[in-house]
Amino acid sequence: MDISRRDLVFKSVGMAACAPVGAFSPNLTKAETVGEEGAKMFFKLYPVGRVQKKGKSVTLRIFDRYADALKELDGFSHVWVLYWFDKNDTPRKRSILQVHPRGNRKNPLTGVFACRSPVRPNLIALSLCRILSVKAGVVQIEKIDAFDETPILDLKPYIAGIDNPTKDVRLPGWLKK
Repeated sequence: MDISRRDLVFKSVGMAACAPVGAFSPNLTKAETVGEEGAKMFFKLYPVGRVQKKGKSVTLRIFDRYADALKELDGFSHVWVLYWFDKNDTPRKRSILQVHPRGNRKNPLTGVFACRSPVRPNLIALSLCRILSVKAGVVQIEKIDAFDETPILDLKPYIAGIDNPTKDVRLPGWLKK
């Protein structure tokens, strides 16, 4: 069965945070749950398309049923792409909660919620991508840190006044290097 027809289901650790922490992998034949015992909240995610890479060409191919959602996206210069690290999905990798950012052991051991590590309880990725064109269900972008055929979860336009805070921005020392 194609992932476009499968649901990604998430289990939350609490209603207040509403942050999903556990999932059924689209690559498993049997559902495996990860997360705290007793959590009762579930979320379903439906992939809306796939990343396609051919040579230097990178496109976000949106499934036909969601193509109308691209209307007016061509008016933006950049788009946030949320996608699923499907090729990185193992129970062991989901259990890793601290890493050395960027794989550099000189960086301090850091919680995965405080860095952009691809190993995490839920393998949701986020990339800001420059839009080159939008045509017939296909968004041509400059680049993305995703593999070919990676499932796309959502697209959100980059809005300068909302997405780039300029006051009181704080960064840890290891990131300033």
